[in-house]
Amino acid sequence: MSVRRQHVRTRLTLWYGTILAAGLLIYGGSSSTVLFFQLRGQLDRLAIEDLETVEGLLTFGANGKILQRNDYHDHPYSAKMEERLMEVWGTDGSLLYRNEPLGTRALGGPPKPGEGVGGSYSERSIELADATPVRLVSKRHLLEGRPTIIRVGFSEKPLWDRFWQLVIGLIAGLPLALGLAGLGGYLLVKHTLGPLERMAQRAHEINAKNLSTRLDVENSQDELGHLAAAFNETLGRIEGSFEQLRRFTSDASHELRTPLTAIRSVGEAGLRRPGTAETYREVIESMLEEAGRLTRLVESLLAISRADSGQIRLVRSEIDVLPFVREVGRFVEVLADDKGQHLCIKGDEATWIQGDRGILRQILINLLDNAIKYSPAGGCIWVRVVSTNVQTVSVEVQDSGPGISSQHRDRIFDRFYRVDEGRSREEGGAGLGLALAKWGAEAHGGSLELLCPPGGGSIFRLSLPSHLRAEVTVEVHAAVS
Repeated sequence: MSVRRQHVRTRLTLWYGTILAAGLLIYGGSSSTVLFFQLRGQLDRLAIEDLETVEGLLTFGANGKILQRNDYHDHPYSAKMEERLMEVWGTDGSLLYRNEPLGTRALGGPPKPGEGVGGSYSERSIELADATPVRLVSKRHLLEGRPTIIRVGFSEKPLWDRFWQLVIGLIAGLPLALGLAGLGGYLLVKHTLGPLERMAQRAHEINAKNLSTRLDVENSQDELGHLAAAFNETLGRIEGSFEQLRRFTSDASHELRTPLTAIRSVGEAGLRRPGTAETYREVIESMLEEAGRLTRLVESLLAISRADSGQIRLVRSEIDVLPFVREVGRFVEVLADDKGQHLCIKGDEATWIQGDRGILRQILINLLDNAIKYSPAGGCIWVRVVSTNVQTVSVEVQDSGPGISSQHRDRIFDRFYRVDEGRSREEGGAGLGLALAKWGAEAHGGSLELLCPPGGGSIFRLSLPSHLRAEVTVEVHAAVS
């Protein structure tokens, strides 16, 4: 099974162990290397100190060979295991002195060009003939007036022994450290991801029948708590959508069933009893009236469905608001005349917006139609166009009816919702007009809200943004004359 298919805690533990192993290897390797170079630097300093001491102990004998007057005390570095290795060479390449520990082995061979020149020390690592690693320090020295090169060396074997002892110790302890760290990391990850596993188990139990169930938020301050809270918010939105869908389906079924039942009842009644041509004409007219109402309802449902799916595209154009409102007012003026109401339109002539004329016309027709229905006979419907500022367009529709109680205000824009369930379908419609009007306002980047002024009546305010010039206010007032 690949690592991708294993549990998250296993993958995290493996990644943690891999990173820890790499870190330990890098740390151990760098620490060992630093320690080796520090020890070698210390060996260089001791060799230089020893060379400076040896310089005062050398002299030429009668045979021209160099003698050491008395041996310098054992060097601290080589007191137990190794001894000082020393050679003295003439600048002409002749070997003048080699101490006993070297025997026949050469300590670096003839002098190198520039070796020990300028009174400085030359350090380098070499191997003797028997493969012994040696750290060599050399310096030019004027011995009794004769230029010479003095070399002092100490074996690097103790350094390498310590280096490899440290490396082996680190390598030997690495599996134990990784095992303990891996076990601890696995338990820690398991404990940390425990709430996530419980959330996943709880999420598996949630279905369409128990959408009200929520995930437990153990710690709202950490990332898992934020995840659970976000998931609960999503569940809340889904639950609301399901509830809205169930309510919409129920309401749509009821609204569709009513005209269909009426058509069927009228048709069956007409067939059961014989009648004159006039009687059948009345039956057909009644059926056509119900069919027309059913057609309007289906068209509204299709419009809402298209709006929800985003299939309606706005065709924006520049609109002179006051003439546009007057044009819409002429469509509903006949309804106001039937109730003896007067439609009065006034406002700012210089207000412009950019929007879809068809959708905005339907919004205003719905708002004016509501104002006419809820205003008493003999009332006056006022439409006022006002430019409040350069960014806001408002449409206010006020009737002089009894107003809308607080229990209905939050649902007034819901689909199929009627404030007065006792109103007839001829007066109250299907309850889709305000829902479509609100969608149209939001599609234009605006809003539609309900205001309830003191003294009765209701005001619907439509606010729209102005993209070209200034934003416009359209106010529709209905008052008793």
